[in-house]
Amino acid sequence: MTPQLQQAIRLLQLSAVDLQSEIQTALDSNPLLELDENPPPPLFELKYNTFEREQSTCHTLQDHLCEQLQHLHLSEIQSFIALIIIDAINKDGFLDCSLDEIVSTAREVIDIDKSQVETILHTIQQLEPAGIAARNLSECLKIQLEMRPELPWRNKALILVHHHLALLGKRDYATLKRRLGLSCAELHAVIQCIQSLNPRPGSAISANITEYVTPDVYAYKNNGQWQVELNSACNPPLQIHQYYASLIRHRDASRDNQFLRHQLQEARWFLKSIATRNQTLLKVTQTLVQHQKRFLEHGEAAMKPLLLQQVAEQLNLHESTISRITTQKYLHTPRGTFELKYFLSRGLSAGTAIRASIKKLIATECPRNPLSDIQLVKLLAQQGIHIARRTVTKHREAMTISPSNKRKQLV
Repeated sequence: MTPQLQQAIRLLQLSAVDLQSEIQTALDSNPLLELDENPPPPLFELKYNTFEREQSTCHTLQDHLCEQLQHLHLSEIQSFIALIIIDAINKDGFLDCSLDEIVSTAREVIDIDKSQVETILHTIQQLEPAGIAARNLSECLKIQLEMRPELPWRNKALILVHHHLALLGKRDYATLKRRLGLSCAELHAVIQCIQSLNPRPGSAISANITEYVTPDVYAYKNNGQWQVELNSACNPPLQIHQYYASLIRHRDASRDNQFLRHQLQEARWFLKSIATRNQTLLKVTQTLVQHQKRFLEHGEAAMKPLLLQQVAEQLNLHESTISRITTQKYLHTPRGTFELKYFLSRGLSAGTAIRASIKKLIATECPRNPLSDIQLVKLLAQQGIHIARRTVTKHREAMTISPSNKRKQLV
């Protein structure tokens, strides 16, 4: 991979704040770059000045894990199992139910066995944060130790957490020294190794953490049509410094001339990378807005399922490019400010889209014979949304919709 391509990929994934910092660094280090003092006016005079400041958003542990799933290229069945497992992980990062319960839940939709669930569980346990999806503290610490081979006394620590964790909890150091064959100093070093781990890995990703963001893109309605425009505050217009460029002599091999030629090439690469980033961000956002314009006009119930793969195919781009350009990029709309990933379905589990589909199915059900959660599971599967019954129940309850026996009307 060339340095130019590496730079272009790195710029794709920068947030608005990080991009501004990157641009300032380039301006400070390269005399061949300068700000354009006379940029073209915006296509449309934006009236969202108050929203150019900080907006808040939150990111759950489940969101964090689902985003990582996108890069694993799992099959449809594997993704379905993975999402059931992720749904059962509590805020501390531990799996809240047994594998038998997961098998039972999954069998409401597809026929699987326990070995398939175990395989996917081990896959999820390799995701970040380290130690996630463990069934107990011993397994949680063991996973973290296995992912950190550089830790001193790691092998002895593995034996301790796997076989003697109860003794450590009781502070029975004498028995631990005897069973592990360690001196006092060595046991102290092993315990320090274990104490460097996180016994509650889920706490690293809190659903209540608020991030402060600046919108990268604006969506607004102009003459009845949805328009998208980049936030110029995040992209100060750059150009080649013409005076320094004019000093370059093509056949001059002096150190100063070689330096200017190198800086000119670097400046051109940087400008091209910025342009590529902006064009990709604009194209992807336009696609998201066009697909979800009913959401922008009518709210959450009108959100449509949209996979990352669909956007990639429509724009003839790689899925990894779509993933990078929608991460930590924010769109301001009249309905609020959202991360671009909010408009995607995150594989097979799109909370907003699922709730919208459930609400629509219930709205059109027969009042005398309302749909049970199991029936909703089957109808959603016909739409390509494969989720478990308890997930349907969770979304239904989140919308304060009563179960079918309480929705039934006699007349």
